[in-house]
Amino acid sequence: MRARWRVLALGSLAMLVAFAMQAAVPREKVDVDTARRELANRSLEFPVRGHEGALRNNFDELRGNAPHEALDIMAPRGTPVVAVDDGTIARLFKSKPGGLTIYQYDPAQGLAYYYAHLDRYAPGLKQGDAVKRGQVLGYVGSTGNARADAPHLHFTVYALPAGKQWWRGTAINPYEKLAPKMAP
Repeated sequence: MRARWRVLALGSLAMLVAFAMQAAVPREKVDVDTARRELANRSLEFPVRGHEGALRNNFDELRGNAPHEALDIMAPRGTPVVAVDDGTIARLFKSKPGGLTIYQYDPAQGLAYYYAHLDRYAPGLKQGDAVKRGQVLGYVGSTGNARADAPHLHFTVYALPAGKQWWRGTAINPYEKLAPKMAP
């Protein structure tokens, strides 16, 4: 019995070390200008329909000592969050800072869309699913390090390196792409 517990403990330790090493891996260089042009050519749905007026350009604000590198879109808890683009669900998981999160690749897999602080996922959504622009992915919440009294969607676009590794992407500001267009 003790041997089995040692194996389990060593296995858990190995997983923690692997995760820590993954988190310490530096971001790979990506051609940000190309990624920005790629984003400019995409037709994106607003991720929290009906809440376009809540969009602020807080991408460059600091959160503690780190840059925010995301847009926070305030909305009531439970408001549907939709896919901004066609693509594939790359990853669904719960993290300490982001809470319930989704990474979605665009069709060319050069960009990843990151949705965080979700209250819950859409029923049946799973990693590897093909999704369509406007499809409900989850619901606004305040999971992770978000304040409980401030439900919102934390949204980022990442330019992906050659290996399409979502955790090594470089954040690019989607504000101009998502900001409501004003009539002249």
